[in-house]
Formats: sequence, structure tokens, C-alpha cells
Amino acid sequence: MSISSSLNASVAGLSANASKLAAISDNIANSATFGYKRVVTDFHSMVIGSGPGAYAAGGVRTTNMRLIDQGASLVSSENATDLAVRGRGLLPVTTEASVTLDNGDYPLLMTTTGSFRPDEQGYLRSDSGLVLMGWPAASDGSIPTFPRDTADGLQPIRLNANQFVGEPTTEVEIVANLPATGTVAGADGMTEEISVEYFDNLGKSESLSISFAPTVPATGASNEWIMTIRDSASGDAIIGEYQLQFDDTRGQGGSLASVAALSGGAYDPVSGAFSVTVAGGPLSISIGALGGGTGMTQLSDSFAPVSITKNGTAVGNMTSVDIDANGFVRASFDVGVSRVIYQIPLINVSNINGLESHDYQSYRASSDSGSFFLWDAGDGPTGDIVNFARQESATDVAGELTDLIQTQRAYSSNAKVIQTVDEMLQETTNIKR
Repeated sequence: MSISSSLNASVAGLSANASKLAAISDNIANSATFGYKRVVTDFHSMVIGSGPGAYAAGGVRTTNMRLIDQGASLVSSENATDLAVRGRGLLPVTTEASVTLDNGDYPLLMTTTGSFRPDEQGYLRSDSGLVLMGWPAASDGSIPTFPRDTADGLQPIRLNANQFVGEPTTEVEIVANLPATGTVAGADGMTEEISVEYFDNLGKSESLSISFAPTVPATGASNEWIMTIRDSASGDAIIGEYQLQFDDTRGQGGSLASVAALSGGAYDPVSGAFSVTVAGGPLSISIGALGGGTGMTQLSDSFAPVSITKNGTAVGNMTSVDIDANGFVRASFDVGVSRVIYQIPLINVSNINGLESHDYQSYRASSDSGSFFLWDAGDGPTGDIVNFARQESATDVAGELTDLIQTQRAYSSNAKVIQTVDEMLQETTNIKR
């Protein structure tokens, strides 16, 4: 009977509008929740076959969808490890429980933003218990090749505040001037000396003692010096000896004319460097290219070490951590070294709104979302990562309140239909009186 179908349709309408009211209330309740994605409720009519001259109401049903792809504004913060995704992509996170269990099995969850801070064990964890994940870097700061279609290579990011780092010295550049008067007949033959500090493989300070002995001729000028290099880590043994010949022609006067290796590695006239072996391994020393105006020169009457530059550092303590737009986590140390320790990829899925929603604005891949792929932030279809930032809630309170009024009216109208059907059924019952 069509009157009964009207009653059933209105009951379905009450249920549908109650479902929409629940979504609206959730959206409004989370209007200040960082990273919250609003839920929308869609209504679908139910059609029941009707005979000639009669119509049966089918009612309505609802489906709910969380709009994870809906963006929101970014707000700045004062924490370097507050992160937000600008554009497409999600941050990889896992549960605190799996990290505590420490069995190597970390379920992959995703989120668009989070306030991550080191916990008592150094893991970057949010207050809600989500632990940020990334690819660990090698000891030299490079990121090994990890699979992109699985989370197997991802590890919880752990910062050790007591971590030490030291970089061995592998390159030294010497810029100095030798006195041209030292290689003329009658010169006193004084040897010039400099000491160069370097750091070994364990971060200890060692030194190279470098002496320049002039060749004093009987007549004229030789423009020749013997460069001798000794290593303190090798018991002051000679690790290199080179014959330096300087040009005295017009235009090229004072520049290196030739370098002959008496011992040690061969001199490269293009790069102006040669390699010697210290106790910890090979060390490149640059003294300047032939005919160049930089590096070693022989001019005037005074010895002048202009500059000595080198790489490598002593052992230093970690002082701060920064995360750049491409997801590289860099640790800074008090000796001036900055080293990459992790890379945070961004996860892209075929249907982002098909992800399975979990607590604390986290999501998990599902059959509806399709397969996922790990991209470098800023590469491919993904956006980049912004630190010192959080993503606001995607809820528009004004729009939700408007929907609330419409839902209230619709609910009242369905209730009115039920009241009307009840009165009509009462009238039908009264026919027998």
C-alpha cells in the first residue's frame, strides 16, 4: 500500500538526515583540528517498481565520503619538525605501538601534517602517537636505492641528541708566496716552513709539516725549491717530496713552471694537485696549476703563507635538525658540519579519497585507493614538504552551519510526513465505526 511506503520512506529520510547530521557535527567538532578532512554525505533515492495508477515510495539512503584531497591553509609554527604537505602526497608514519614492539614490522599509515618531536628514545613522534618514517642515509649522507612500491625500506626516524660526527680531511689547498731572493746566488739558503692541521679517520687532530728548501746556485738564480712533506701520524716520516720550478719570464714571472715528484703521488698540471698517503689514507694537496696566478708563487723577498684551506672536521655534537622541501632530514653539529641522516618520501595513491580513515588524521591504503608509490618530495605528481608549518582543518564552519539548517528542515519535514501518515491511517481505521 502506498501509504505504508510513505511511512517507510519518511523513516528512511529521518535516518538519512540523522547520518548527515552526524557528519556535520563531526566536521564542526574538528574545525580546529590540524589536518582534519571533512566528511560529506550524499543522498541516493531508492526506486521501487510501481503498477499502473499506483506509486510506492522507495525512500533514500546515504553514503559518506572523506575528502582527503581537499586542501587547507598552512599556518606557521615554531617547531622545525612541524611538517605539512604543500600539494599532492602524504607523509609516511607508523604507530607508536609497533615502534615500541621493535620487531621490524611497521604498518604504513599516511598523514598530511603532523607536529613531530623527539620522544625519550629520540623517535620523531606526534602527541597522538604517530611516528614519522623515512629512508635512512648512508654514513656519507647519501641515500641508498630503496624500493618505491613498498614500505619495506622505511624506518622510524630517530634522532640521537648525543650523536657525534667527524669528517676526515681528504683535501688541502695551499696558497703561499716564496721569496724570489731565496734562490739567487749568495742567498742564505733558509728553509721556509708551515704546518697544516688535518683530521684523521677518527676525528683526531694531526699535522703535516711542510718545508721549502731553496736551491742556491753559484751564479744567477735557480728559481727552484724542494718541497718536503712530513706526517705527524706516521712518526714524522716523509710522505712526499717535490721539486718546484718557477717561471721568470715576462708575463708569467713568479708562477709555477713545473713540478716534479721525487716521492709521493704524481702532480697533475691541470688541477694543480697531487696525492700523498697519510696514516689514515690518501690526501690530496693542491698547490696551483702551472702558469696560474693562484696557489704557490715566487715573488719579491718575503715568505707569505696567504691561506690554507681544508675539508674535514673534528668530532662534534648534534645541535639541531632541519627538514627541507625535498624531505631531506639534516642534522647540524657544533663543528659546522651538516649531514643528511634521513629522506622523507611523499606517498601518492591512485584514488586518495579511497584511503581507509583511522584515528588522528591518519589513513591506510585500501582496495579502493589503489596501489601507492613513494616519490621524492617535489618530484613527479607530488608537492613538497614545508617545515615550521601545520595544515589547518578543511572544515568551513559557515558552510557546515548552512548544511545544518537544511538538514534540520529536512528532518522536520520527514517527521511531519510520518505524522500525516499516522493521521491518514487513523482515518482509515475510523471507517469501520
